[in-house]
Amino acid sequence: MQDPIVHPPEFIRHFFKKYTWKLVPENEEDRVIYLTFDDGPIPEMTPGTLDMLKRYNAKATFFCVGDNVRKYPEIYSRILDEGHSVGNHTYNHLNGLRTKVAEYLDNVKLADPLINSNLFRPPHGTLKHKQTSELAKERRIILWDVLTKDYDRRISKERCWANVLNTVTPGAIVVFHDNLKAMENQRYALELTLERYSLNGYKFLAIPYKKLYEN
Repeated sequence: MQDPIVHPPEFIRHFFKKYTWKLVPENEEDRVIYLTFDDGPIPEMTPGTLDMLKRYNAKATFFCVGDNVRKYPEIYSRILDEGHSVGNHTYNHLNGLRTKVAEYLDNVKLADPLINSNLFRPPHGTLKHKQTSELAKERRIILWDVLTKDYDRRISKERCWANVLNTVTPGAIVVFHDNLKAMENQRYALELTLERYSLNGYKFLAIPYKKLYEN
């Protein structure tokens, strides 16, 4: 039985209509996958992730924590310079369900000068209704079609890869992580994802984004 966190069922997606779960290609024959990476940039992970993407001529979307962008601006600049998209992942990786609405929204806005993107992904994939309503006014809230669970040290790297292999279809938004606890699973499953789907004629594209304001 498919884990509903790995591949959210349609009734959940229908209930949360303000979230983007998948980007279905206009042409059904187009083989496109949208790889996304949460929590970076950090020097221990992000450069290796970028190197791997570059080897396969793959573009991706990085949902960055504002404080990490502040600490590692050169890595963030490399993400942009190599043609990837970026999105806001709050300034301090806050859990929306455990944070007051005003505090959460302020934390998102605190990251805006550093990230400046209309794309937003909530850490842990959770938001209160009011947080969703306010953020959706000027942002595109991106969830996922496939969650690899690379961050979960209770699962093997082979299980992480299987989460991709068993669920990916054209237009899938796939979540990997750019943090230390995901390193072993991410490196293994990402390499196999890039290799297998490239051989099968898939393209890896970044999710288009818009700046919230001009610098």
